[in-house]
Amino acid sequence: MGAVALLALAGCSQGTPAAAPSAPVSSSSSAAATPTVAVPAKFAAGNVRIALVRQLSSGDYFEQWLAGAQAEAKALNVRLEISSGDGNNDKQALNLEQAVTAKADAIVVDHGFAQTVQPAIKKAVAAKIPLVAFDVDPGAPEAVALTQDDHEIAGQALSVLKADTGGSGEVLYIYVAGFAPLDRRNETWEQFKKDNPGIKQVAQIGVVNSSTASAVADQAKAALQANPGVKAIFAPYDEFAKGAALAVKELGLAEKVKIYGADVSTADIGVMTEPGSPWVATSATDPANVGRVAVRAAALLVAGSTVEHALTVPPALITQKGLRDSGISSVEQLTRAFPGLTTPDVARVPWAAS
Repeated sequence: MGAVALLALAGCSQGTPAAAPSAPVSSSSSAAATPTVAVPAKFAAGNVRIALVRQLSSGDYFEQWLAGAQAEAKALNVRLEISSGDGNNDKQALNLEQAVTAKADAIVVDHGFAQTVQPAIKKAVAAKIPLVAFDVDPGAPEAVALTQDDHEIAGQALSVLKADTGGSGEVLYIYVAGFAPLDRRNETWEQFKKDNPGIKQVAQIGVVNSSTASAVADQAKAALQANPGVKAIFAPYDEFAKGAALAVKELGLAEKVKIYGADVSTADIGVMTEPGSPWVATSATDPANVGRVAVRAAALLVAGSTVEHALTVPPALITQKGLRDSGISSVEQLTRAFPGLTTPDVARVPWAAS
């Protein structure tokens, strides 16, 4: 499968100084090492409040995403007010309503179901509170929609699955509808099956809760026992992939069944590189980097800068062989080895050092 494979990662957009809002500057310009404008007074005084309204907080991906958001908020002298729905969509919607009522300077919505967050997002827009929505459709053109390139994430992982299987064989698919990134990845999976008729989906499983990996492991064991011909699992979320890996190992099928996933964390790298691991490829962005981008975009909006209303962070393909060959055991090592995983030109803040 080759070494860790990376796309040529290019940023999507960046803001302009608050003193003179204009069209966004192309992010393909070279990164500046020092600030290009003065720090806005409200940021210098530490008086900017950004509400981070999360759907989920458990799981490696979400923990690293939050760490990146917190680090960027600290760097920008922003107060980050964090709430989590803990998987309860009504609770997340209530948290979002409270952020609007509290008149946060900006709001970041991290995941969620569109039908439960869109009414409160419309209230934020009506109140003229800048809003960035990550991996959920905000339903309002005034909001900034931040996403990973989920179609490419699925496509990269499936390209390895196809190469390894020769484009034919029984596949177990793990998916839960209603989550925007999973729905986009599912679109790529459906097209992949049409383009590769030799691939046969024999079962679909999946659950998202506070213990996703263990719940998926139980489902995967049952599905694999019911379908002994399975030779690949497509698990386009790292908690799905970790659960599938547990099931495959417990059933002694690691030599026969391989897993193709999405997302990456230090714990994920540990699972992929451990002896006998069936998880052989994943496609991902650096979650901490995405959290940073979300906070930067919100800060730019507070400052009155222009930000593209559709921001996309591109992914990288990461293989088990590449991780092992490079001796990589953590996301920090991964991003140091491949700096393209960081995207400082996406929503660059011109008053902050990079």
